[in-house]
Amino acid sequence: MTDSRICIALDFQNKAEVKEFLEKFNDEKLYVKVGMELFYGEGIEIIKMIKEMGHKIFLDLKLHDIPNTVKNGMKNLAKLDVDIVNLHAAGGSAMMKAAMEGLEEGAVNGKRPLCIAVTQLTSTSQEAMNEELLIPGNVKDVVISYAKLAKESGLDGVVCSVHEAKGIHEACGNDFLTVTPGIRLAEDSKDDQKRVATPAFAKEEGCDYIVVGRSITKSEDPYKTYNEIEAIMEGK
Repeated sequence: MTDSRICIALDFQNKAEVKEFLEKFNDEKLYVKVGMELFYGEGIEIIKMIKEMGHKIFLDLKLHDIPNTVKNGMKNLAKLDVDIVNLHAAGGSAMMKAAMEGLEEGAVNGKRPLCIAVTQLTSTSQEAMNEELLIPGNVKDVVISYAKLAKESGLDGVVCSVHEAKGIHEACGNDFLTVTPGIRLAEDSKDDQKRVATPAFAKEEGCDYIVVGRSITKSEDPYKTYNEIEAIMEGK
């Protein structure tokens, strides 16, 4: 990843909005997250534009299907020369191993994207996990179990909330990446996220990278807010 530990979630609807937003950062090289809304709306052209601007990309499509389908899907995503892709750990070990095979086959110049697994969405509450998804136990234990499975399957890390990052590093080692969404500045609303935290708490808990969306994209001065969060993560 870049030197920055912040990945900005590009919660925009089209390419024009993204270009206008990224131009506010002058020559700063960013790590940005492209999710379903933007990718499904603009296709690979949005990836090309962001790469041409010199930024790194976390393509957040959360693949979850039978192993062969995920393998072939990942093979094509690797060809886009993005930097991180992801999938759902709930797809199981065979699916995750197939994904890694696909990424290796599609790697550009021998360099595949990093692959991280979604453990439990940060919008999932304890109650929803137990009563709707019928997964027993507490969220933290389930997340750590998924993280172990992802590591055993050859993945590079997981997407998790700040609250599980320390436990994941204890179980999987410090070189196993924890990428944590649900980051809000103290004064921001939680919106639709349930398991959220501030950048300061994320740093304290040892998160490797944080994904920040609305706190930056909806800010009156996104570049200033980005630098403020960067200073917190760097301990300045």
